[in-house]
Amino acid sequence: MVFAAFTPAVMAGEADVVDVKIVAETGGAYRFDVTVEHADEGWEHYADQWDVVDDAGNVLGSRKLLHPHVNEQPFTRSLSGVSLPDGLTHVTIRARDSVHGFGGREMTLPIPGRGDG
Repeated sequence: MVFAAFTPAVMAGEADVVDVKIVAETGGAYRFDVTVEHADEGWEHYADQWDVVDDAGNVLGSRKLLHPHVNEQPFTRSLSGVSLPDGLTHVTIRARDSVHGFGGREMTLPIPGRGDG
């Protein structure tokens, strides 16, 4: 019985980043439109955050996801006003869920206007 109660959390897996758009904003900041896919099951297990990180793992921006998206998969959320260090040519976007943390599919992509990454 106990095993069956925890099976769905294991089956949902980790949160995956499936699409990212980076848009340069005025003033040198960037907006990130990130699409995440996860088999959200409700408040006990859902995608709860995504981050913009550099190669050293420094978090440059983070979007908290405040509720489950059970009936909206995949879903896209944006974060504006992200300042990126000079000289940085690419970033990695990672997502986490409330059970597994980080570990799903990530995406690394060039920053528009800063070379090919």
